[in-house]
Formats: sequence, structure tokens, C-alpha cells
Amino acid sequence: MTDLQAICRRALGAEATRVVELGYGSYNSVYRVELAGRDEPVIVRVAPAEDEQFGSERHLMRNEYAVVPWLGVIASLMPRVLAVDWSHDLIDRDWMIQSCLPGVPAPEGLGRYPRSGRTTFFRQLGAIARSVHDVRGPYFGRPDGPAYPSWSSVLIASFTQIAEDLERVGLDAADVRKAGDLATQGRATLDEVREPRLLAGDLWTVNCMLDADAPEPLISGVLDFDRAEFGDPAADWTIRMAQAKPDEREAFWESYGDLDRSPDALWRAKIYEARHLAAIRLERHRLGKAEAVRESYDELAKVLT
Repeated sequence: MTDLQAICRRALGAEATRVVELGYGSYNSVYRVELAGRDEPVIVRVAPAEDEQFGSERHLMRNEYAVVPWLGVIASLMPRVLAVDWSHDLIDRDWMIQSCLPGVPAPEGLGRYPRSGRTTFFRQLGAIARSVHDVRGPYFGRPDGPAYPSWSSVLIASFTQIAEDLERVGLDAADVRKAGDLATQGRATLDEVREPRLLAGDLWTVNCMLDADAPEPLISGVLDFDRAEFGDPAADWTIRMAQAKPDEREAFWESYGDLDRSPDALWRAKIYEARHLAAIRLERHRLGKAEAVRESYDELAKVLT
């Protein structure tokens, strides 16, 4: 509470009167803060300490700040950035203050509607994802850099970084390095992706807000773009999740459009799945899910074969 008071005093000139930690963030610490003399609460997000960040996840909050100018197409759905500080002179961490989006988190709100009504939600999500993926980027890689000359370079570097992170915490990363070798061998196929497009990075149900009073699911806000990058839209987490189950989420494709199903595109999709699984293993370790970490080896083995 002391650190949050200091942050609010410096950035907003106001005292925090009530603080609630929000539980959906799996990386940053996220707080809903009510302020003296202000009707609207704010969201304060605090990054992990520098020495706790993995190389493949380093400075994600700075990346989210860098992508904001590229997300104008969905600006009406996004929280406003009120203040940021990377200086570490107040607290020894990056922090950001954002406006508090109205509505309820989709994981809670969707249960209020009949299951059949969820097609409405996924149809909206498909349209949002399509608008993000239509944004053309200036280079391949994260908005905050480094800039890469090709899409294959991004993927190969990513496999290397994740493997190093896994080995740093004592986990076997031989399969992740094998995936990187396969990406290197298939550079020509990966580099058929010549135009960098914007990927949301982590856009799915958990990062959507719903209008609390709407008679059917209505997305009122989207958040958490810290893993955004410029590359192949088919590599986005959103696309992976939209294909995960044959249920109401199939409505996603009605507004998003069809995916490329050529042999080369399907091979690239396997490389993307390998990268997702490698990153998931690292996250599971960070969250202390040892059994899930063990399961990731079988999951990745299936993709590599």
C-alpha cells in the first residue's frame, strides 16, 4: 500500500483510499485503486522486479506502452494510459496507471448468458482480431524492438531466448532448441510472410470486458497487449485459441475470415504451436505448476513429430 500511495501521489496528485488486487494478471501485479476526490478508480500495474524477469519476457510493460499508437483502430475499447515510469527512482520496478474499463471480466460475465449466446461474443472477438491483424507494421518483432529483418529471425531468436530461460531455471530445453533448428531449416517457408502485421499477443476471453447491462454478450473493453509483435497473424495467441475447440468459438471465423490452409501455412502453424508450448512451459514454471510443466514435454513432442 505504501508504494501504491507514493505512485498515486506522484502521478495523479491524489491519495489512494481503497486498493483491491485483481486476480486475472499472471505476469504483472494489478490493482484497482480508488482515489480521494475522484469518482472514477484507476488501474495500477506493477511489473516484476528486473532480476525476476526472463529474457523472453523482459520489459513487457514497456512493449505494451510502445504498441499503443498502433492500436488506434480499437482505441475506443482500450484503457487510457494515464502515467508510466521506467525510472525506478520511486519503486524499483516499472509501473503504469490506466483508466479503469467499465463492465465485468468476460470469464465472469459470460456465465450470465445462455451458452448459445456466446456465439455473439466470439463473433465480436473475431472482428476485433481482424481489425488488429489488418494493421501493417514497420518491421518484424516487438513494437519496442529490437527490429528484425525477417519473420524467421523473430521466431529463431524467440526459441533461443525461451530455451535459455528454461535452462536458467534448471529445465530441459532440448525440444525447444530442436524447434528452433526446424525453424532455421525452414527459413524460406517462414519468410513467405513478407509483410509484418500487428499481433495482439494475448487477446482472448480473459482479457475482455463485457457490458454489465447488455441483454446479450457485448464486449465493452479489451486489455493487456504486452506481448504484441509484428509478424504473421496466424502466429497470434488469439488464432490458436479460436481453433482449440469445436464449440461456440467457431463463430469467431464468421467475422475474422478464413485462414490460409496451404501446406506451407500448415507447416508454419506447427512452428507457431511449438513456440506457444515453449512459452507456456515457462509460464507454468513461473506460476509453480510443476505437473503442467511435465505435461508440456509430451505436448511439444507431438508437435515436433
